[in-house]
Amino acid sequence: MSDSVPQLKTPGKADLPVGLGARRHTPSFELLPTHVRLVLTLAYDGSAYAGWQLQVGVVTIQQRVEEALAKIFPSSPRLHSSSRTDTGVHARGMSVHFDVPKAAYRMVPRKLVLAINAHLPDDIRVNTARTAPPGFHARFRASGKQYRYFVWNHSSADPLLRQQTWHVPRTLDLAAMRVAAKTLTGRHDFRAFSATPGYERANTVRHLTRCDVLRSGALLTFRIEADGFLYKMCRGIVGTLVQVGFGRFRPEEILPMLESQDRSVAGMTAPAHGLVLWRVYYKAPARLQTADLMAI
Repeated sequence: MSDSVPQLKTPGKADLPVGLGARRHTPSFELLPTHVRLVLTLAYDGSAYAGWQLQVGVVTIQQRVEEALAKIFPSSPRLHSSSRTDTGVHARGMSVHFDVPKAAYRMVPRKLVLAINAHLPDDIRVNTARTAPPGFHARFRASGKQYRYFVWNHSSADPLLRQQTWHVPRTLDLAAMRVAAKTLTGRHDFRAFSATPGYERANTVRHLTRCDVLRSGALLTFRIEADGFLYKMCRGIVGTLVQVGFGRFRPEEILPMLESQDRSVAGMTAPAHGLVLWRVYYKAPARLQTADLMAI
């Protein structure tokens, strides 16, 4: 990724929205000299969960992982994530970090992966663990992310992919979709493609470095990379591109949509279950390479 690392700052309310009843927690960039910071890469099927973030009255992925950590570390460490995936959204490369007292960390990373996974349900897994480099923060040191969205474009749904793909039985104009996708790349205000998050956003400009539409038989894969994403932005992009494929919109209408900054002008929001957080990118000095985060 060519984008610069976001400037570090102390997050405020507008930067750290939480669900109703969720516990507020301000991330710290400072690591106590008595502690060690550990980085995990997680994969999960989000079908059974109300998203990543802790919320009262529902089960979330963060909750399950923190419960597993509490069985290993008496300090019950709090996780800090690179992203907050919504209800039903999946991940292959979610990056998170947590701090524990040095005295409590007595195992090598490989053993830590096994120990955490032993306390997790089958639909959540830790893939890698490592100690963090100086100044690392899972969210604020991220330079970019890649999401992938999967569409099953066939008259019949695939029962084996029903929770990981959006079934679109209609014929799609793939050439028009690809032209429209290219129009979205670059630095734009993506307010028209994102849902209102329930708090005021200071900045809705993002740099989209990739927006590809690939086909393999009936399976369409949307690869979307950016330096950051707005609430439901990926799903707004995919829903609009699919409607371009239907002929509902023309590729040349994409730029006016962006310029309008009006969500009602752009297309539909694609269903959550086709979306996967695929990779999180980090630049130096974090020294976490893509291969460390996700082995495809």
